[in-house]
Amino acid sequence: MLDDISLFVHIAQCRSLSAAAGRLNVPAATVTRRLKRLEETLGVRLVHRSARKFTLTSEGEAYYRSLAELMFQAENTLEGLNADLHKIRGPLRVAAPTNASIGILSPMWSDFVKQHPEIRLSLGLSNDNRDLREDRFDLALRFGAQSDPALYQKRIGSVATMMVAAPKYLTENGEPKELDDLRHHKLIWVSSLPHWQLRNTGTASEETIYLNADIAVDDITLARQFVADGHGIALLPVTETSSAIDAGRLRIVLPKWTGQLRNAYLVWPTGRLLSARAKCLCDHIEAFMAARKVLQGGVPL
Repeated sequence: MLDDISLFVHIAQCRSLSAAAGRLNVPAATVTRRLKRLEETLGVRLVHRSARKFTLTSEGEAYYRSLAELMFQAENTLEGLNADLHKIRGPLRVAAPTNASIGILSPMWSDFVKQHPEIRLSLGLSNDNRDLREDRFDLALRFGAQSDPALYQKRIGSVATMMVAAPKYLTENGEPKELDDLRHHKLIWVSSLPHWQLRNTGTASEETIYLNADIAVDDITLARQFVADGHGIALLPVTETSSAIDAGRLRIVLPKWTGQLRNAYLVWPTGRLLSARAKCLCDHIEAFMAARKVLQGGVPL
């Protein structure tokens, strides 16, 4: 019905059905049919029509005076929103995890800002999953299972978790050869979960082990520091440890055993179309992650 009301406003502005059809680029027969449908819906005659004369009825004048300004405001607003949706410039609010963003993903954000100076990126970093609607984010990058049905999600990668320790610790305490050897080592836990679920990459067998934690923290950065300082063995995402492994500051322990994969997702609220700016960033993130082994489930050698 709203489309028919908009059509009537254009008819009244043009003072002609054929002129309105030309303005809206629709067949004249369609204009006539839809005007008739609107009149039937409202139960009043809106237009006096004849071969020589076009006039609005008194009811048509009343409807036009009441609705014209509202319809033009709505059309102008929609045109502005549509233009904003398709232009690659303007604001873009994005939520992302702190640890990965200031670590392995930092070149990704920097390159995007450099390549698209016309996009005003507002990057909200947090290791908690912030409410995208409440905080008015256009897009989010998240790691781990996503269960919120109010969000669209697109999987773009995965991150393995491996047991690591400092060379100094392994020299002083010996290197475990079997899973059961972990019972004789100091373990650093990144969360309050009472177990590690490990998978043997050689046999595809899985095993959940229950061990006591010597140090328990809920921050990956602090856990990584404890490991680097030689306080024990931790199960950490390879995105947090790959550079230290490459530099020889950390070593993988029991390399055939890996923890659970943490999938990476681009997420945004359902019912909201992605703007051209958000799509541009999505393409940038996907390309960056696809080119890096550790962001596609790979592990450092």
